[in-house]
Amino acid sequence: MNWRTRKNQGRIQETPLPRLFLLALFFFAGVILGQVLAGRVPDTTGSELKRYLSDYVRLGGEMALSSGAVLSTLVIYFRYPLLAFFLGFASIGIVLLPCVAAAYGFFLSFSVSCFTAAFGTDGVLLALAVFGVRCLVTLPIFFLLAVPSWGTAFGLAAVSFGRGRRTAPVVYGRAFWMRPCACTAVLLAGVCVDLCLSPVFLRLVLAHMAV
Repeated sequence: MNWRTRKNQGRIQETPLPRLFLLALFFFAGVILGQVLAGRVPDTTGSELKRYLSDYVRLGGEMALSSGAVLSTLVIYFRYPLLAFFLGFASIGIVLLPCVAAAYGFFLSFSVSCFTAAFGTDGVLLALAVFGVRCLVTLPIFFLLAVPSWGTAFGLAAVSFGRGRRTAPVVYGRAFWMRPCACTAVLLAGVCVDLCLSPVFLRLVLAHMAV
């Protein structure tokens, strides 16, 4: 490996801002698509969503700390960050990471848009009660893990499809491993806060709406 090749690849791996910008573009593209498709949801969804939220609040005191609720919240919190991290170990991550970012934006936007379409301005408060804590924790962590993972995916692709050319090896340094450990601690704290506070916030909002 010559000195110039190592220097160029190191420079690419040390400039995360372009990758962050591109992943954010895919995320916001998913957000826009979710808003567009949410506008085509039938009007009957509003009453169904209202019944679901009422039942959720009614059973919230009994099921807030059940094993099923804890497991469901863990899956919701960890699914996108875990995908962002593990796709850094495969060259296919070049394609899949932007797709995951777009899917994240789409499903989040679609859900929030359904709330606002069904409940009007009160739907904004409902969306904040349901998704506020989750987004505050998971969104930054997703991009914190996805950006370096996308860089290593590019490095793996360069090694795999280099066609015999000598390329710098992909090195998973200490920061790459320490980052998910710190993120896991933050996600677990977010799960605990969500399980304790989100049902309370939702109950207050629904009481304000006289559900």
